[in-house]
Amino acid sequence: MKTELGLTNADEAYIIKNMYPLYLHDLSGHYGLTAGHIPNRHGIFEDDPECRTLAEQYEAQNIWWDKPGVLYPFLIRADEHPAGFVLIATPPHCAQGIQYFVNDFFVLQPFRGTGTAEQAAIQVFDRFRGEWELFTNPADKNITAQAFWRKTLTRYTRGRFAERTGETFDGHKLAFRFNNMEEQAGQC
Repeated sequence: MKTELGLTNADEAYIIKNMYPLYLHDLSGHYGLTAGHIPNRHGIFEDDPECRTLAEQYEAQNIWWDKPGVLYPFLIRADEHPAGFVLIATPPHCAQGIQYFVNDFFVLQPFRGTGTAEQAAIQVFDRFRGEWELFTNPADKNITAQAFWRKTLTRYTRGRFAERTGETFDGHKLAFRFNNMEEQAGQC
């Protein structure tokens, strides 16, 4: 399956926005009955209890297309079909000392297990060189994502990454950090 990663513009934003509720629904399975991971009273997976429609939720996502050169909304395509997205943040939208933060990474169900996710991750890492960080949920319900990131980062960095579980600006997470400035990164 051919995987392509493309930076989107405002005209293509709707594709990522169409997939975003599916991403939030997937996350809800890993976080259980916690705020932001259960639907609000209007049936929207959203921290804002007054968000009434997906259209309102879409408006909050516009920041990704309002800050080119700082926020990077990538669309993942598999055999030309929309297959997911990767949202990359740079300072000031990441922790001190981090140059690139994987804010969101999502692959639709039909494309999981096909290599699409790993290819997309490698492509986005190869686009930018520097100090990276990404988070995932450390809970047992999320072992598939944890295993995916360990496998992908082991291959991509040849085992040169740090992993820790603890409190972050986004709550209790499993955090991965690596630097891909060296030539051998990405050669898997």
